[in-house]
Parts: sequence; C-alpha cells; structure tokens
Amino acid sequence: MTPLEDSLDGRQAEVTNTAAPDFENDHWTRSSFVRLLTLQELDGINRAPAQDSGAIPSTFVQYWHDSSAIPPDVRECMESWSPLQAHGVSMHVFDDVSGRRYIAENFGAREVTAFDRCRHPAMRSDFFRMCFLVAEGGLYVDTDDVLCSAGWTELFARNTLKVQPLCYDIDAGAMLPAGDIRQSNLSTENRIFYVNNNPLAAPAGHPILQRALVRSIDILLGADRKTEIQSTTGPGNLTVSLAAHAHDLQMGGETPDFEILVDWDSIADTRWNLGYRNDCRNWRNMDRT
Repeated sequence: MTPLEDSLDGRQAEVTNTAAPDFENDHWTRSSFVRLLTLQELDGINRAPAQDSGAIPSTFVQYWHDSSAIPPDVRECMESWSPLQAHGVSMHVFDDVSGRRYIAENFGAREVTAFDRCRHPAMRSDFFRMCFLVAEGGLYVDTDDVLCSAGWTELFARNTLKVQPLCYDIDAGAMLPAGDIRQSNLSTENRIFYVNNNPLAAPAGHPILQRALVRSIDILLGADRKTEIQSTTGPGNLTVSLAAHAHDLQMGGETPDFEILVDWDSIADTRWNLGYRNDCRNWRNMDRT
C-alpha cells in the first residue's frame, strides 16, 4: 500500500466515524473531510467524469470596488489575463455600483439588501462573485492574481465547480505552500484544511454556489452585529457549503460535481506586494482603529 493509500484509508475512517448530518459545522471534522477530498483528487478517486467543455461559459469576471480608480499595480495584475480574449473569452470587470446594479437586475430584494450589508469591498466582491456565477457561470479570479501559464484552459473544461485547496498551519501561524498540501503524508495536527473562493470556475446554477449564496444571505440578513468576512461571504462560507454538498453526494453514492485544483499555483501567482494591502482597502485591516 502506498503512502497516499494509507492516508486515504486513515482519513476516510476518521471522517466516517465522526460525520453527523450537520458535520460541516464542526470545525475539525470539516477540516478532515476537506483533506480527504484533496487526497482523493490527488489519487484520481471519485473524479468527476469528463463532460462537454462548453458547459462553463467562456466568461472571465473580476471585481474592484471603484473601477475608475484601479491602482496601477492592481491593473497590471488584471491585464495579465488579457490573452484570454484572443481565445474567445468575454472579459468583465464589476465594481460596487455596477455589481449592485447587476444583482438588482438578476436577483431579488433579499440579495440586494445582503449586498448592501457587506461592510467592506472584499465582502462585496465575495458576494458578487457568487451571484454572478450562480446566474451565468464562468471564471472568477481575484485582481491580485497574475496569469502564469496556458493551463487556464482546464478551468473551463468539464461541467464542474473548480476550487483551490488551502491549509493554515496553526503552530507556524502561516499558510502552507501549495506544494506541501500536495504531500500525501502531510500531518493534519494543528492544521486547518479548507477551500478558497478564488479562483471559482463553474457552470451557471451550480448547487454548491447556490448553497453558499443562500447561507451568506441568511447570515447577512440575520446579523445584529459586525459580521466576520471569512465565515460570512468568504472561504469559510464556501467550505461549509462544499463539505455539506460533498457529504450528501457521498451518502447517495453519487460522483462529485466539483474538482479540487491541486495545481492552481502553476496557472497563476498571487502578488503580495501591492500598495492597497497596507491600508483599509485590505480586508485584514478593516477592523483596525
């Protein structure tokens, strides 16, 4: 038995023994389950079957809260994706004004009110991308990512949601590099495994994104205090929704309709030395006084 098979057997036993109907709301069980899904992707287990590559629309969307004042270093990142146009991909940039208008035109009052309650541009970006992909499908990428290779074409292939795995090492107080996440013998002790909401590639109406959108709306409309971005509109919200959906599929013996992007770092690179990260435009600084 290979190390990867050992890891899969161990993680499957752990999750199977502890999973309850609402296990996705248990922090550590959810983390173990996401790790299991990533290992299964690495081993090709339960991989979604090949389907029509046209199922995901050739649409690329990004978001910056004020499209009339995009910083030069951010614009440089965004322009790295311009080669997609030569391949017939339709390019779109939304901001707070056009994003709200889009939601009003394609959804209802609850969605608009929820968007208005997003208290930071990053939250509005999180919320908008769910709305857009539920309505139309396509590929969303954050404005601080730079295109590195032609591997982006795989993001539009197959009728599946595609998400990137992440891992936070509690002891180190830092994110694990993508290469470490791909190690089959990686220890899970004091590490949190989850999925990112960037990039997101999906056909219109994907059930995981629908679930994430509804959950986010319920939190935003029911909030009587400041909402935390990660769990309300960000990766935490998406991870809960994906885990619940994936568990339902497994219990029903169905094949996953999503893929874990274990090689996203070969397609795009995140630029960390951008000016906006030092001020309130960075969501990590939004509660600093």
